[in-house]
Amino acid sequence: MNKNTSLPGCDGEKILQKKFNTIKDALAFYNNQVITHLSELMQTFIQQQEMMFISTSDAKGECDASFRAGEAGFVKVLDRHHIIYPEYKGNGVMASMGNISENANIGLLFLDFFETKVGLHVNGKATIIPKEKLKETLLSFPEGYLELEKNRDRFKIVSYVLIEVEEAYIHCSLHIPVLKKVEPKEYEKKFPKYSKGGDAFCVSSENRPWKKEEN
Repeated sequence: MNKNTSLPGCDGEKILQKKFNTIKDALAFYNNQVITHLSELMQTFIQQQEMMFISTSDAKGECDASFRAGEAGFVKVLDRHHIIYPEYKGNGVMASMGNISENANIGLLFLDFFETKVGLHVNGKATIIPKEKLKETLLSFPEGYLELEKNRDRFKIVSYVLIEVEEAYIHCSLHIPVLKKVEPKEYEKKFPKYSKGGDAFCVSSENRPWKKEEN
């Protein structure tokens, strides 16, 4: 049983709540919306999402925000305290996992832009799980391992990230826009320059103090 009875959040939150006279509102939020695990509805919500935003920082506290997406269920709920998602090679920089290797703290934000406008924050501690260690790591979650093995893109996965949940709470839906899904071919035809990212901001020729010749 978790015996930590201190309020969620950092000291800075408490200082600013006092400065801006929001202590009562903040306490109501902590007491009614923040929990230390994933409720059943939260678990169902995560399994239905096709995207999320992640936030990590390195040992010096320098931050990086990134985006992850896949078919619904690409983030797998193992139990009320653990979730796991795949990491792909991408651009090869490994920025998020590099941060995790130095600092285990991670923040996830799931937003349903298409139906409910509901958002969910999940904060916790992240661990990088090499593909070859996945089955061994998930001995306590055999069903979860079998589900991950069904991923048709599993051969493109470089590793997994296992998260131990410490906080979960709702994100206000007031200013979340309602978006419309379109078929990839429709988008690629309309915006061919941006369809695969690449040098969309035309910065490849900019000067960089660190630039080295590529091998």
